[in-house]
Amino acid sequence: MQLKKYQIPDYMYSIYNSRRRQSDNLDYKRQILETHLNFQNYIEKLQMLLYLEEIWMKDNIKKYNISDAVFHKEMELFTLEMSGFSENRPSVRQGDILSVYPVGNKEMRYWGSVHSVQHNSVKIKFFKSMDQFVEGMKFNVEFTVKNLIMRLQHRALELAYEDRLMSVLFPNPKHCGQQHNELPKLRLFNTQVEDNPRQYQAIQHIMAGSSRPAPYLIYGPPGTGALNLTILHSLFQNRILFHLFHLLCVYFNLSSAGKTVTMAEAIKQIANNCTSTSIKILACASTNSACDVLCENIVGGNEDKSKVYRMYAKYCDSRLVPEVLKAYSNLDRQTFVFPEKKELMKYKIIVTTPYTAGRLVTEDFPVGHFTHVFFDEAGHGLETECLIALAGLLCPMKGQVVLAGDPNQLGPIVRSHLAKKNGMEVSLLERLMKLYTKKKMLKKSFYTKLQFNYRSHPSILQIPNQLFYRGALFAKGDEAKCYSCCQWKHLPKKGFPLIFHSVSGVEEKEASSNSIFNTAEKDMIISYVKKLLQTLDNISPQDIGIITPYRKQVQKIQEGLEIVGKEYRDKPWSAVKVGTVEEFQEDERKVILVSTVHSSNNQLKKDKHFNLGVIRSKKKFNVVLTRAMALLIVVGDLEVLKSDCYWGKFIEYCEENGAILSTSNDTSNQ
Repeated sequence: MQLKKYQIPDYMYSIYNSRRRQSDNLDYKRQILETHLNFQNYIEKLQMLLYLEEIWMKDNIKKYNISDAVFHKEMELFTLEMSGFSENRPSVRQGDILSVYPVGNKEMRYWGSVHSVQHNSVKIKFFKSMDQFVEGMKFNVEFTVKNLIMRLQHRALELAYEDRLMSVLFPNPKHCGQQHNELPKLRLFNTQVEDNPRQYQAIQHIMAGSSRPAPYLIYGPPGTGALNLTILHSLFQNRILFHLFHLLCVYFNLSSAGKTVTMAEAIKQIANNCTSTSIKILACASTNSACDVLCENIVGGNEDKSKVYRMYAKYCDSRLVPEVLKAYSNLDRQTFVFPEKKELMKYKIIVTTPYTAGRLVTEDFPVGHFTHVFFDEAGHGLETECLIALAGLLCPMKGQVVLAGDPNQLGPIVRSHLAKKNGMEVSLLERLMKLYTKKKMLKKSFYTKLQFNYRSHPSILQIPNQLFYRGALFAKGDEAKCYSCCQWKHLPKKGFPLIFHSVSGVEEKEASSNSIFNTAEKDMIISYVKKLLQTLDNISPQDIGIITPYRKQVQKIQEGLEIVGKEYRDKPWSAVKVGTVEEFQEDERKVILVSTVHSSNNQLKKDKHFNLGVIRSKKKFNVVLTRAMALLIVVGDLEVLKSDCYWGKFIEYCEENGAILSTSNDTSNQ
């Protein structure tokens, strides 16, 4: 099916710029935008939100145009040093288009796309050889937004209406779950799932189509899957060894029954045990890494290569394809190829991102070709991103949709304040969770909530469990791991592995960056890392993670660790992971240290406006507190943090348990 241009209408610029012209049409459009998303306004409202976001992106990316830029060539890629990236709003993104020309010679223009974005640089791949390039040569650089992503979402909205997907997107309990199919008795590929009745019943209901046409929801709170791939990756620095080890874990059922494992088991059951010859499954996730994890769980146990196909987009980095998935993928040597439509249609299971799934619609896959669509980490993506994998591919009355994720953790990144204000940040998973609650659809035939937390010490889990999960989570982690720091000599209270250390520092900013940092907190964090590695034999640098909301604070902490590493050469200090909240969303460590950075209330209004920082952001707060297995140390300004209702609860909890230190009363050095 053709992908149209979807040009931004003129009236959207007026709405974006808040121009209050006298116009009945504009007033009508504003009313739609400001009304709660519903069956009647669904298409038009989401289209307007997409336009607002695109206007913001096009307007903002011009700030990154550069004069007299110097590139560094690395094989087929070129690196461009850049500073001043906005916090949590990556204005320059993978896939964005840019043109460059030598200073003083506009006629010699080269076009390329952003291959990847680092903290202070971007890697670029040009569409044709830069045959005139010489190291040190100066160029002018102009960025433009690649709007293919937006166009795919606009088309999905149009197709959702044409394909009558509203019964899936706004399910009515009176018209759902009417099949009354008997729940099948299963012989599971992953025997550990059998030990957890919730997962087992979820797979039964998915196979029986009990919720149809409503999506079946798998609610996976933090730590409900014990085998964390990021931890394994830190232990196996060689990527091939890491994925081989993971495949062995899958093959011998060494992974616990988290949401991804549950989805993979359901997919394998449907593909292998459903009698219908028309069974076709599309399995998606928002990122390629999440798709890889899902696919690895599917192919564990040597799934037939003629059944499973891992489809990558052409711009993906071939070096990042897991060794165990190469035989199942469209990787041909170092490039990605796309088979003809008739070849793709033969596969029972296709695993890809929603944007690459949009290519199947463009290739005119028939509506209803896929009988089942699974979407992992559905809370991370925009509703319209999820829609790409459904519209034009799924028959609403015969197909089954399964969504998995946690609406209480980080959701989609939305840059336009106006789009955010009018609901664009709410994912399809989060909206359906609220809808199911309102319509009393939170029952086994529609929904499963995973309850066993295999990650954290019970004391670390307590506050998030109380605030976000109604006390429904049960700490089931390995005691040898979760209790391993309970007697650390620097704990204010033995047996309670939490510390809140109050530091009254100063927010600082450099002229070349909008990002802020706090030197006093940085010094305290590094001090704790030194204590951990000097006094705990069971803690290595790979076991430690440091979370901070600002990129400049990340950089300052990394620089501080590098200096300390030169002094103490007996340990690989560079293995300590330092990152933003977003970079820890799917991660965990034995020990987590947090630097909140803020030392005054001056920045908080801006933070709330742009969704920065960890104050007044309950989802970021939840992520920060649920990454630690055995020890959690938070460094911040007590008075500033107490002004936030969530941090206030955490500080109160630490006070009740005698776990608060300040620079003046810190006895840990004694």
